[in-house]
Amino acid sequence: MTGLIKINPADNVAVDPATGHKTALNEIKKGGRVIKYGYPIGVATRDISPGETVHTDSLATLLSGKLEYSYEKSLKPLPSLPDDYFMGYLRENGEVGIRNDIFIIPTVGCVNGVAREAAQRTGAIALTHPYGCSQLGDDQLITQRVLCGLINSPNAAGVLVLGLGCENNGIGQMKRVLGEYNPKRVRFLNAQEAQDDVGAAVELINELKSYANSFKRSRQPVSSLRIGLKCGGSDGLSGITANPLIGRLCDRIVSMGGGCVLTEVPEMFGAETILMQRCVSREVFDKTVLLINSFKDYFTRHNQAVYENPSPGNKEGGITTLEEKSLGCIQKGGSSQVVDVLDYGDRVSLPGLSLLNGPGNDMVAVTNLAACGCQLILFSTGRGTPLGTVVPTIKISTNTALASRKPGWIDFDAGGIINGEELDGDFYRYIISVAEGRLCANEKNNQREIAIFKDGVTL
Repeated sequence: MTGLIKINPADNVAVDPATGHKTALNEIKKGGRVIKYGYPIGVATRDISPGETVHTDSLATLLSGKLEYSYEKSLKPLPSLPDDYFMGYLRENGEVGIRNDIFIIPTVGCVNGVAREAAQRTGAIALTHPYGCSQLGDDQLITQRVLCGLINSPNAAGVLVLGLGCENNGIGQMKRVLGEYNPKRVRFLNAQEAQDDVGAAVELINELKSYANSFKRSRQPVSSLRIGLKCGGSDGLSGITANPLIGRLCDRIVSMGGGCVLTEVPEMFGAETILMQRCVSREVFDKTVLLINSFKDYFTRHNQAVYENPSPGNKEGGITTLEEKSLGCIQKGGSSQVVDVLDYGDRVSLPGLSLLNGPGNDMVAVTNLAACGCQLILFSTGRGTPLGTVVPTIKISTNTALASRKPGWIDFDAGGIINGEELDGDFYRYIISVAEGRLCANEKNNQREIAIFKDGVTL
């Protein structure tokens, strides 16, 4: 069984680097635990012989419903590193942007066409979506909070909020949720009140562009960065190459005083106790328990099993159970202490590693990260995806074959880690180059999608 990768000394399976699939290192009896990353990833459903592939025909999840947890803090703070610097845009509120974009944010999907036409004429970015009307209560409030989070993105030098005029989520409603704003930076247009709606939008955008031109790149601290962490189309190498690479980058940013945000709550199931032990306080631990159990309640409320994951693509890439997927997923958070737990629509405010409520769905998750204030997103993938959102969405491949096959999708190849390559320095320098203006693939391809989590009644 040469060439296999044994991740942890306690493991009884190893990974084939060519396929991402697991091979038994010794006999595993039916009912025995299968160990990977040093933790159980499920139970053997039959006897498994040494050298045999371990997958869906022989391995099942151990996950079920809600659990009881106890707080056992077991992690010390990371050592501090001297702050580094990059060339970014200092905003009037003290935040730092890595882009100087103009956003057009519809209050309702009915004006998406107007937004797209205005964007085409001006070079602004239209954040189109299908929501903003026929929603009620908390469901509408979620839409408003996410859109307001995007309005407040430090990457947006100027924002046009484009309303229709008869929607539930009208401009007046949005202003109440938004609160104080800079009228030089945020402008509003009611399309029903403008004879030439696209022309009026273009005129306002041109005024915003003049304001945006007052900002120039200047030397800013890396500690001002807030980086979103995401994986999609994962495979059996995600937890060996790309995700640990991202985790080490996260630790470096946190050690300098910056912040990282880990989301995809269902992909913490089975690995949540590791995060809970890293909580900086009992209060943060309690919030983490609520985060996990509330999302399990969401599943059961809709009569769905909490372990209905991984996806077909994950399984083809070698991931069998949700525990296995989660143990690889959380490695994006490195070894940092968990300093805060954010609800969906909240804004990141603390340096360190924060957990963000939200599903694993790729479009919803990247939007969630952008809306909470992240200037860029690190997105690992083993299967490949062109998806990006309105902030730079850097794709890191888990294997070199994907990077070679899809160079128009992938920004950084972590596959060389399998062969012992040291990529941490190159990866950090690449991230800084993107922060200073280097375009990543989603920007070049104009893949800038948003999607909002919906859990309510539509009228």
